[in-house]
Amino acid sequence: MSASHFVRRSLLALYLSVIAAGVFAQAQPAQEQFQPQVGQEGKDVVWVPTPQALVEKMLDMAKVAPQDYVIDLGSGDGRTVITAAKRGARARGIEYNPDMVELSKRNAAKEGVSDKTHFVQADLFESDLSEATVITMFLLPEINLKLRPRILDLKTGTRIVSNTFTMGEWTADQTATVSDDCVSYCTALLWVVPAKVEGTWELPQGELRLRQTFQMITGTLRSGMVVAPITNGRLRGDQVSFSAGGAQYTGRVSGNAIEGAVKSGGSNRRWSATRAGVPAAAPPRP
Repeated sequence: MSASHFVRRSLLALYLSVIAAGVFAQAQPAQEQFQPQVGQEGKDVVWVPTPQALVEKMLDMAKVAPQDYVIDLGSGDGRTVITAAKRGARARGIEYNPDMVELSKRNAAKEGVSDKTHFVQADLFESDLSEATVITMFLLPEINLKLRPRILDLKTGTRIVSNTFTMGEWTADQTATVSDDCVSYCTALLWVVPAKVEGTWELPQGELRLRQTFQMITGTLRSGMVVAPITNGRLRGDQVSFSAGGAQYTGRVSGNAIEGAVKSGGSNRRWSATRAGVPAAAPPRP
């Protein structure tokens, strides 16, 4: 066999192999992109998307703004994260299903908010939530209860919004129902992580003893020999209010100090308290 004949046969074989590979590739069905199904199984809950009208209401109730960092627990197709990002916030979705994570990334890209969103495949019980200023979720009541201790230890003032399901005896600070464009799972509940105030506080004129159950507070206020019960006591984040001895107290909790105003009759004055047993701050050095 001549060298030229061998070369021609080799080229023909290569040509035929290329054609065969192309025909084989065309014969293979194109891989379809993942499409979620309502009710599909997840690690802790089945997937049911939050109606978009309720997503908007949840973010409205939490007053989501560009300075916020939103974490959505069980982020599904990414709609809550994407909606928060469209409001200028940074947002992260935690989702156990890797296919849903990839779908969320594609949806965020289509909406032009990839730079403000981050989706991770993770277990929400093992994820760090400490950076959040707002947490959104659509989980079952028993999951909410399991998360509750961690949520109560988040930064004071962190806003928590749930689709439909409660936090047990921790009553919501606000509840709202959407009727337009929503036929099921149309209720949003908001909680604000309260400051921790239980204990004894010292006032210049007496002593404040507080008992705390989530955002509700009771106790007594002693001034001299007079001890008055506290009524209508409530916390909303670091804001505290209560009545005692015919006066209305409002204030802001900052660590081991409270400062605010007291209204009695027609007069207003300032008041302050320091947590008992906490050393006074050292005076500034000259």
